[in-house]
Amino acid sequence: MAVTALLLLSLAAPAHASGCTVHTGACVQKHTNRAWLVTNGVTSYGPVQISHGKPGYGTPVGMFSVLRKVKNDWSIPYDGPMPNAVYFTYDGVAFHQGDLNSQSHGCVRLTWEASQVFYDNLFVGERVQVLP
Repeated sequence: MAVTALLLLSLAAPAHASGCTVHTGACVQKHTNRAWLVTNGVTSYGPVQISHGKPGYGTPVGMFSVLRKVKNDWSIPYDGPMPNAVYFTYDGVAFHQGDLNSQSHGCVRLTWEASQVFYDNLFVGERVQVLP
């Protein structure tokens, strides 16, 4: 068991290798359509495929904090479901489950499995870095 844990730790990639400076939280890299979770400076989940904001509704670049989480939310402006929503901007940008084959109105869409992992492992106050 200890050998397996050491092997897994040795294979974990440092989050900063991609330009992400988050110590514990999440990173999004828009130009590769990838996101991952970071724990103690090391990638703990991912990277996973994502979809992000379309032109005119771009996902903002920068450093943010997880503000709130809603298990089964509904977007009133865009009249659509937002399962496993983890909000990180005050104007409603969140990670949530959604179609990866189309761009969003600014949110970061994840597969069902990835949205559950992000929802279960990101906590209010943790950092989210969105890279170009």
